[in-house]
Amino acid sequence: MTIETAYFAGGCFWCMVKPFDTHEGIEEVRSGYMGGHLDNPSYEEVKRGDTGHIETVKIRYDSDRFSYEELLHIFFSVIDPTDEGGQYQDRGPQYKTAIFYNNKEQQHIATQFLESMRHTFNNDKSIATQLLPASQFYEAEEYHQDFYKKNPERYQQQQAEREAYRKATRTQ
Repeated sequence: MTIETAYFAGGCFWCMVKPFDTHEGIEEVRSGYMGGHLDNPSYEEVKRGDTGHIETVKIRYDSDRFSYEELLHIFFSVIDPTDEGGQYQDRGPQYKTAIFYNNKEQQHIATQFLESMRHTFNNDKSIATQLLPASQFYEAEEYHQDFYKKNPERYQQQQAEREAYRKATRTQ
């Protein structure tokens, strides 16, 4: 077993845990914050949007059973990589999308993946998802961890709102 770590920011971290957490080979998914200029920020500070932090998930996975590229496929299946202003109904810099790489290999794989994605969009759309070096990850407060398990009704409501927003903006 070879445990590696990946970091992805895809809007509200409540919505980012379950898509990864439900696969064999994913050992742990934690919600938190990356980037920014405050040490150990709180949710209340980050949600204001002025700390520079982005809501991020930390994924510990067995790379013998699950590849980094597979993680990228999951990540891009749940985000809108062309949205610069956040994700779906979650607006602001704390909800933008980013891939935080830990090493040259992750950087290379993510760069190639992003390049291949550029060809899947119309010329009027560009990829807004940033590729950034990983920095200090601060775990979110415990009540944010495994939100989809602890608060299934609220999670379902959040997902329904996300889908409604996605459909509404797709028709514009």
